[in-house]
Amino acid sequence: MSWSQFAAAMPEMAAAGLRLLYQYGPGLGFLATVRRDGGPRLHPVCPHVVDDDLWLFVVPRSPKRHDLERDGRYAVHAFPPADTDDEFAVIGRAQRIDDLDTVERVRAGFVSTTQPDELLFRLTVERALLAVYAGRGVFPPTYTRWSATT
Repeated sequence: MSWSQFAAAMPEMAAAGLRLLYQYGPGLGFLATVRRDGGPRLHPVCPHVVDDDLWLFVVPRSPKRHDLERDGRYAVHAFPPADTDDEFAVIGRAQRIDDLDTVERVRAGFVSTTQPDELLFRLTVERALLAVYAGRGVFPPTYTRWSATT
């Protein structure tokens, strides 16, 4: 599903997720990918919602580019807030987009800086998790889970 389809299904969850992703200005999160040997790999990234989809620009020689092209599975977890323990994560599949008009349209909508040689990936949203804590260190949080298949 696209980000907009997820947001239509779960508007409050998607809004809370955007607040966490954009809490420091540009979108900030950690991207988890699958290495060739099946192990996990973690990267800081700047995800953004532009034109109703979730996007990433990736440096061409980055290990994350090779992971995404080879396997496609990903998870993005928002950076932790400074004043709460709230969490937001999305899981899905990445697809490289080479159409130059799309690349430039998405680049124009990004909040963070991109380099001209970076490659564009569209991220589908198959599952999402939001954890909201009553206060710092107060456990358990209130979980909201969503899946495109349920």
